[in-house]
Amino acid sequence: MAKKTKSEFITTGLVAQNRRAHFDYLIEEKFVAGLELTGTEVKSLRLGHANITDAFGIEKNGELYMSNMFIAEYANKGYASHSEKRDRKLLLKHKEIVEILNALARKGATLVAVRLFFNDKGLAKLEVGLGRGKKIYDKRASIKEREVNRKIRNGDY
Repeated sequence: MAKKTKSEFITTGLVAQNRRAHFDYLIEEKFVAGLELTGTEVKSLRLGHANITDAFGIEKNGELYMSNMFIAEYANKGYASHSEKRDRKLLLKHKEIVEILNALARKGATLVAVRLFFNDKGLAKLEVGLGRGKKIYDKRASIKEREVNRKIRNGDY
């Protein structure tokens, strides 16, 4: 594959999306958080080399981190680089952090990455969802609802 030109870099818009988040979890509330990233991580994100499918939130010393989020190494890194699956700090307001930590204290609550994007100012943002894991019968209901909506859209009903 040829190298990307400057116009093909992602300046604003979606970088990565977790499609399984709404299928595996019942998302109760969403938050938009900034990320503490290194320079090579931002450059790699601009190329679209990220995967947030398995990412989840953890608490360390009263702060929130996103664990298991994959950002590929930047090809033209020089001497400095980053580890691909390191814990990345979420930048949220104190009130939001307290609210999330209280919710995570409940049994079954999880902080899940929903989508990773660049906002209008060109800053990397991560939309995280606070949710509970779905049971198998809940997943079957989601599948049935999705198929009914698809049939309605196609005019089969």
